[in-house]
Amino acid sequence: MNYRQLGNTDLRISELSFGTWAIGGAWGKTNDDASLAGLEHAIEAGVNFFDTADVYGDGHSEELLAQATKGIENEIHIASKFCRAGDIHDLDNYSEKAVRNYLENTLKRLDRDVLDLYQIHCPPLEVLKEGSVFEVLEKLKQEGKIRYYGVSVETEEEGLYCLENTKVDTLQVIFNVFRQKLTERLFPEAKRRGVGIIARVPLASGLLTGKFNENTEFENDDHRNFNRNGEQFNVGETFAGIEFSKGVGLSRELEWIAENRGSMTRAALRWILDHEAVSTVIPGFKNAEQVEDNLQALEVPAFSKEEHHRLRDFYKEKVHENIRGPY
Repeated sequence: MNYRQLGNTDLRISELSFGTWAIGGAWGKTNDDASLAGLEHAIEAGVNFFDTADVYGDGHSEELLAQATKGIENEIHIASKFCRAGDIHDLDNYSEKAVRNYLENTLKRLDRDVLDLYQIHCPPLEVLKEGSVFEVLEKLKQEGKIRYYGVSVETEEEGLYCLENTKVDTLQVIFNVFRQKLTERLFPEAKRRGVGIIARVPLASGLLTGKFNENTEFENDDHRNFNRNGEQFNVGETFAGIEFSKGVGLSRELEWIAENRGSMTRAALRWILDHEAVSTVIPGFKNAEQVEDNLQALEVPAFSKEEHHRLRDFYKEKVHENIRGPY
């Protein structure tokens, strides 16, 4: 395992880490034994950072992380998120009382006294601009309840606003072969300011694995079914904002990236790791086999300069115009 500094923090985290949305819920059926086996396999492989949120299975993913890290809490860094269990447009949802309540519940589920990283979970831009939530987070940081804080953002505008107007330690962003916009302005600015970048949705909800066809169906409780067109939350969180059948077609045009890299999954993750502004990439998983498949991305060749140019042109010419929703 390779480790990267998380921005200007004192945390050195595994460059390939894992998100826990899938083991909490909203990705179809889950099995706790399989989820715990996946967490254990990741930890054994040297993964020391996991991302979660209080709304993943109504806190269930946090509870699973507590089980998996019992006795090794000092070795494993956990980031969680808050605000989406309430009305994200209501400023009371970001008051000191509300945030403390969210945090205490998260710490209780994680069975920890301190949280390594606390992130606002995709709030509206107007909440970021109002700014009082950052005062709350600064206070919690000074009290030692959280070590660092950041924001999980949906758009470049939100990310740039945070970089230019707040003291965030990290930004969590949607970044993958289908979503390359952030390399132009946000990544250089984050690197200049020493803000860590956590890359989520790295496989475009599975499109970049190359395993889907136009007739692939998803379970009713899978967001790839119920949020396919942004019905429940930002459409970018599902298939990176690309209409499913169009995404399947685009993914077929990318099959070449798997050459000498074993699979599209490994190649897509490797491409993200080629960007030095990225502190860590956080694919999801449901079992140990999926964890291992993702970890294999660490063993495959980096992309050449020519390959990066080819993928950049592909994004500009064929992908960019098909991304729906603000980004």
